[in-house]
Amino acid sequence: MIVLGIETSCDETGIALFDSEQGLLSDALYSQIEIHADYGGVVPELASRDHIRKILPLIDEVLEGAGLKKTEINAIAYTAGPGLVGALMVGAAVAQSLGLVLNVPVIGVHHMEGHLLAPMLEESPPEFPFVALLVSGGHTQLVKVDGIGRYELLGESLDDAAGEAFDKAAKMLGLDYPGGPRIAKLAELGDTSRFHFPRPMTDRPGLDFSFSGLKTFTLNTTHKHAVDGVIDEQTKADIAAAFQLAVVDTLSLKCRRALRQTGMKRLVIAGGVSANESLRTALELMVEKERAEVFYARPEFCTDNGAMIAFAGCQRLVAGQYDDSALKATPRWPLDSLPAVN
Repeated sequence: MIVLGIETSCDETGIALFDSEQGLLSDALYSQIEIHADYGGVVPELASRDHIRKILPLIDEVLEGAGLKKTEINAIAYTAGPGLVGALMVGAAVAQSLGLVLNVPVIGVHHMEGHLLAPMLEESPPEFPFVALLVSGGHTQLVKVDGIGRYELLGESLDDAAGEAFDKAAKMLGLDYPGGPRIAKLAELGDTSRFHFPRPMTDRPGLDFSFSGLKTFTLNTTHKHAVDGVIDEQTKADIAAAFQLAVVDTLSLKCRRALRQTGMKRLVIAGGVSANESLRTALELMVEKERAEVFYARPEFCTDNGAMIAFAGCQRLVAGQYDDSALKATPRWPLDSLPAVN
């Protein structure tokens, strides 16, 4: 089965073709970072308009890359949520229209399930069951995964997601959007011993997260060390290093707790923040001590992309699941409400 995957949940238009027998055939991605950078974050209306502009040319591009015609597509998967409702509607409308024209089944995919399953695209994918850390701009969750659609939420952020905290901390330091990569790059020049940032909710039991206090601590630190409203470059780097280390330590500690609580020996990290090299290094050291394994997708499949949607959709389509012709756009959608694939 050849599945066309369409991702338009936020500020990246991702298209891919996945074959249930041959694997990933072709993929393409267009990022709107330059469009939104001037505003310091994603502007929903601009995101929707740009998806409209790019989606059809990208579909043609992946078809050409795979050497296929539209009529050779057997099914279509698109991101139905969570995400920006206008952006989701663009992908849903194109997917359902193509489905009607080609007379092929269509399925709406949960965006975070796409991220969760993205490591399955690698040569050495994880086997079920495992613990997954989903960490992105909009989500920070620990999930017990017994199979596709068999998810148990273990813990989540009670306020800001880790990726959102990175973006806000970057803005405090005068860095451009997106904040995560900017903080990581600046942190390489910083001294992690100069400042000690709190590790939120690590001094109490449980697997929930909170990053709002860390954000406030960052703001207070920047104000304290600003001279006439200006922070010197070394202090910026030191704050970035301390902030990143606090986030990484917090995520690593919670992952260790989750592994011990569930008794599992496999950890999957997915989502945009999973591309952070400091986080990967910390988790690799942690699982080595726990005699466990950690899995993640290649960097280009950590951020939003069409390949993960095509793959996730293919698993459900092969199992006989598909939607009716209604447009599905669900800004909020609990991951543990998905049906299982047996």
